[in-house]
Amino acid sequence: MTGRDKTQEPPASPTFQGHPVLRRLLRREPVAAFGVRLCRTPDIARLAKATGHHVLWIDLEHSTIPLDAAGALCAAAHDLGLMALARVPEREYGAIGRLLDAGASGLIFPRIETAEQAADLAAACRFPPHGHRSAIAALPQFGFQRLPAAETYRLANDTVLVNVLIESPLGIANAEAIARVPGVDLVSIGANDLSAELGVPGDYRHPLVTEAFEAALRACERAGKPLSIGGIADAALNAELLARGAVPFLMTGIDTDVLALAMQERARNALANYAVVQESLHARAA
Repeated sequence: MTGRDKTQEPPASPTFQGHPVLRRLLRREPVAAFGVRLCRTPDIARLAKATGHHVLWIDLEHSTIPLDAAGALCAAAHDLGLMALARVPEREYGAIGRLLDAGASGLIFPRIETAEQAADLAAACRFPPHGHRSAIAALPQFGFQRLPAAETYRLANDTVLVNVLIESPLGIANAEAIARVPGVDLVSIGANDLSAELGVPGDYRHPLVTEAFEAALRACERAGKPLSIGGIADAALNAELLARGAVPFLMTGIDTDVLALAMQERARNALANYAVVQESLHARAA
């Protein structure tokens, strides 16, 4: 709970299904998402769209991207027909409303461990009567039309995606309670942090990790909420997790990693070509 006020008790909890990403996942259709930690111009959104992605996710937890740049990326993605999801630093309430007002179509919340934390964050993302998001007259998601307040709030509440990340053993233990929170749309597991917290960093096939995955999958199945599992590069394991019930929210890469790999390949090729030329010159000189 925050110190500023108490979370409202939501009314008998509708299941918000208006968000395109959520609709695709509920139909078990793949969602391809590209992450941003470095890029700050709309070109990255254009590249994501041109390469067949559905989602641009902006990582404010592990980057120094400021809110104004993140908001501009969200707005650009929205205009291109991409969904823009922003991962905020751990329970940073001051960023939530500003990112949603700027054009984010959903927020990703790291390290959620209790239903109370999840409820507080879900309420911060939605207008009354389902939360306590601050009133605003017009939103870029709706073309800045000044609709009646009740209509704006209804549309916004239904088309915001609230994605909570479980990344600790305590979160796994509380997975069903977290998934049952009204307003939580998608539950995800951050496999890197979870495996580290379990004492087996990066060992995604370790029995402790396997047990945690299975517990979360069954918990979300009982709660009727989709679960995605991210952070795993092993294609075979990802396929197994999808077969066991994880939804196909597919993280294709992050700009820093893609750029680093491309730069490494370019450097390797350039140096290899230079070596060939030098060898040829030495052969001629001999």
